[in-house]
Amino acid sequence: MRAPLPCFIDGAAVTTARTFDDVNPATGQVIRGVCEASADVVDRAVVAARRAQPAWGRLPARVRADLLDKVAAGIDARKDDFLRAEIEDTGKPVGLASQIDIPRGAANFRAFAAQLRTLSEDTFTTVTDHDQEALNLVVREPLGVVGVICPWNLPLLLMTWKVAPALAAGNAVVVKPSEETPQTATLLGEVMKAAGIPDGVYNVVHGFGPGSAGEALVTHPGVDAITFTGESRTGSAIMAAAAPSLKRLSFELGGKNAALVFADCDLDAAVAGCTRSTFMNTGQVCLCTERIYVERSIYPAFLERLAAAAQARVLGDPHATSTTMGPLISRVHRDKVVGYYDRARASGVEVVTGGTTAASPPGFNGGFWVEPTLWTNVPDDHALTREEVFGPCAIVVPFGDEDEAIARANATEYGLCAAIWTTNLQRAHRVARAVDAGLVWVNTWYLRDLRTPFGGMKKSGIGREGGRWSFDFYAEPKNICLRLR
Repeated sequence: MRAPLPCFIDGAAVTTARTFDDVNPATGQVIRGVCEASADVVDRAVVAARRAQPAWGRLPARVRADLLDKVAAGIDARKDDFLRAEIEDTGKPVGLASQIDIPRGAANFRAFAAQLRTLSEDTFTTVTDHDQEALNLVVREPLGVVGVICPWNLPLLLMTWKVAPALAAGNAVVVKPSEETPQTATLLGEVMKAAGIPDGVYNVVHGFGPGSAGEALVTHPGVDAITFTGESRTGSAIMAAAAPSLKRLSFELGGKNAALVFADCDLDAAVAGCTRSTFMNTGQVCLCTERIYVERSIYPAFLERLAAAAQARVLGDPHATSTTMGPLISRVHRDKVVGYYDRARASGVEVVTGGTTAASPPGFNGGFWVEPTLWTNVPDDHALTREEVFGPCAIVVPFGDEDEAIARANATEYGLCAAIWTTNLQRAHRVARAVDAGLVWVNTWYLRDLRTPFGGMKKSGIGREGGRWSFDFYAEPKNICLRLR
């Protein structure tokens, strides 16, 4: 057994007496212990961040940008280490982690470094009726210390999506990665140190939520803002815990995302796109599709082809390039997803394909494997229609016309994203504007420009991140009024 994974505070590894297990979801076996941060250890991290932040925030923007580029280069240089840690923690296929997770981790730092170099300040010239003139300069100042609470589905990608703009804006951070996927956050601390990021600017504390490191971070008076990605109910709990201190909050929460497939679509592209959006990362992406609405005239053909694509998913060794679907993240999450599978079967919902646990691939007995699953004939009030499953599954339901498709897409308490498949340009514009979602793709899915706003409506989140919208959250605007005459 390897040595316990340490926290990373003030530029150094920090071990604790209390540890918890990091489990490989592909095998169900313990990888190593992880040092759990007590409230005192979290306090130590916050104190280090508060001490380091003023000097970091005063550095010229170009200097911070250059250092962020060095962090990106450091991730590239240690990509094999990051890849190994990510696959161990998540069980995701190497093809996915090597093409998306690790490259995006580096790209996030480069994107916000570039944004920082070109970020402009607003100015306003004021002339009053009394012949006074003034120049108003709007500047951005760091918030101070930002608590970053990360999910387990895309550990490096989503952590750096928050850390990069927070550091670019001049803040120091205390990161609490998911207890399921802790390794890349500590590994990034080593990269930060080697890149020349000052001690205390980037800190990592491991642990759980209530009664552990997460709660201590959220309620700490020295933390000025919390950014969180995860379940909507956890977001509600964080909001309640942070309310007494009026911390600034940014939440990217759950989704029950819809795909609308019209008869005039490119059927090959729509099937391929919905296959990807339903089953990528074993359905464990907040942007994945769980509701597919298909125009009735092409419904039989679409359903047959999508089912064939689901059955062609290859469950296997995460390190094999032939593997296209990994396990679920944990035994607890596997049981949750299988619970939905069981409820569907008990309620008489038609199972098109899948619908149960999957046989473990050779050599991976004990892993948390389930079948890619599609259902049809699902009532509108069924849990499969209304609740986020977060697994490799979707309902596939026919619709009659455009108005019905829009109504079905919007009949949810979530509003994160949607995908529209049509070759009719006018329809694409109409439907994209009518769907209640923070991000709408047309004839594609998961195509991202990091300069654009990202976030959800309704219970899918609060605020937007990406490009200048990230700086709107991670920096405080200040108006300086200079009287000229």
